[in-house]
Amino acid sequence: MSVVTIGLGYIGLPTSALIAQNGISVHGVDISQHVVDTINAGKIHIVEPELDKAVAEAVSKGFLKADTKPIIADTYLVVVPTPFKGGHHEPDISYVKAATTAILPLLKEGDLYIIESTSPVGTTEKMMEYIFTERPELAGKIFLAYCPERVLPGNVMYELVHNDRVIGGVNEASTEKAIAFYSQFVNGTLHRTNARTAEMCKLTENSSRDVQIAFANELSVICDKAGINVWELIALANKHPRVNILQPGCGVGGHCIAVDPYFITSEFPMESRMIAQARTTNNYKPFWCAEKVKTARLEFELKFGCQPSIALMGLAFKPNIDDLRESPAIHIVERVLQDSGDADMYIVEPNVHDHKVFKLTDYKVAVEKADIVVFLVAHNEFKDLEISNDKVVLDFCGVFLK
Repeated sequence: MSVVTIGLGYIGLPTSALIAQNGISVHGVDISQHVVDTINAGKIHIVEPELDKAVAEAVSKGFLKADTKPIIADTYLVVVPTPFKGGHHEPDISYVKAATTAILPLLKEGDLYIIESTSPVGTTEKMMEYIFTERPELAGKIFLAYCPERVLPGNVMYELVHNDRVIGGVNEASTEKAIAFYSQFVNGTLHRTNARTAEMCKLTENSSRDVQIAFANELSVICDKAGINVWELIALANKHPRVNILQPGCGVGGHCIAVDPYFITSEFPMESRMIAQARTTNNYKPFWCAEKVKTARLEFELKFGCQPSIALMGLAFKPNIDDLRESPAIHIVERVLQDSGDADMYIVEPNVHDHKVFKLTDYKVAVEKADIVVFLVAHNEFKDLEISNDKVVLDFCGVFLK
């Protein structure tokens, strides 16, 4: 068996490495020559525990190779981004179509085509129609399915193996073919369904989490106004045997929870009002955090007659990773920089060595020099910091929560 993976990002590369570790030949495709060269050297271009070892092993044994163009294979995995187009959060599946176009001349009877990219309901069927329109001789002779990833950044290599997967084909034969493929390297249960249900399942999972996070974020705003410690409140409320409130933060980021709900609201606007309101609530939280920083700065100026220096701790969308996609912390940093004039700013992200926009500072240096310390991401490095009592601390993510 041979596999072509289109897209070597945060999901495509770990998936490719895992498949290759199981003795299956994988040809990974990415539009970036830098990414291709890095992988072919046995190295990685992203931060993910255990991924470096998996890629180095797979490349050294000859089971993983990267290129900018696909080759003939038996199975094709589409793992490309699905961004928005226009200004109304309308899903853009052009990358999925471009990936499909790239492999279109290579498809042959008996091949398996799988989309893993988060997609609007009906995308797999649209790609099937596109393939059969361009290659009518393949109608009924290839297998097409949808299987979304459901992994946690920072633990991807483990969860790709052990998490359950939902697999839906355009017909029963396609579902069974995809089940047989994933069973070679997934130990979790493989759940059979159809393509449309599998697509909606991915969107539902992340929309559900978005709604739950919105409740926690809304609660944090209420508690701030009421003079209540939200962390203590949630801990007490969760003592109830049927209550499990999540922890608030400075917003929601990443290319899943902050994005997937829009795939539902754009197609079903009148039916998804709770989902839409959760998005509004979570989108508001970074602005609220930025205003809290502004207030702290103005109070410092009034009290001491000078501008404070400010440390902004964390840029990633969640703890202990380097992924900055849709990160609310970045929005907060940008807004604070706009509001703070000539104040000294120390921007920190311990998982990123260099940033094309922000000058990054070591986290210990930033805390030592700053008058106001603002925690935006609960990275492990921050939890052991000792901060003197003369500093103003704004903890939006529960860094010191025990």
